Amino acid sequence: MYQKAMLSLDQTQKAMQAMIEKCTKEPNRPVAIAIVDDQGALLSYARMDGCRANPQAFAIRKAYTAAMSGSDSGAYAERMKSQGRSVTEMGNPGLVAAQGAVVIIHPETKAIMGAIGVSGLSSQEDEDLSRLGVQSLGLAAGNGARARAR
Repeated sequence: MYQKAMLSLDQTQKAMQAMIEKCTKEPNRPVAIAIVDDQGALLSYARMDGCRANPQAFAIRKAYTAAMSGSDSGAYAERMKSQGRSVTEMGNPGLVAAQGAVVIIHPETKAIMGAIGVSGLSSQEDEDLSRLGVQSLGLAAGNGARARAR
């Protein structure tokens, strides 16, 4: 029998709360936050008042990209660029080549558990906020390198 570590509702709420606490200190800089499972399915989503439509969609796509690629979305974008490729070649319209999401890795098995994506600030600020969410769980965040196979 296989046993697979999964993100729980409590974990996603804890991560979301930590990120919301941080970003609501600057309410004039609205963001959208998405947490997905290892298959890219949406587990939790929030957007601040005044967040425009593009960041709302991008937060989900960034998280999806990190989960599906097994690497942080910025590292994925760099890898595509270094290979002279585009995400459109991958045939998956959910993928995006943009920094701002980190993959969540199980600390013992190194399996991908999901990802957190943020959009609305600078790319680095989006990624930093995503890392805060992962850190609040006490789990490992991706470092850009591809995680071990699921």
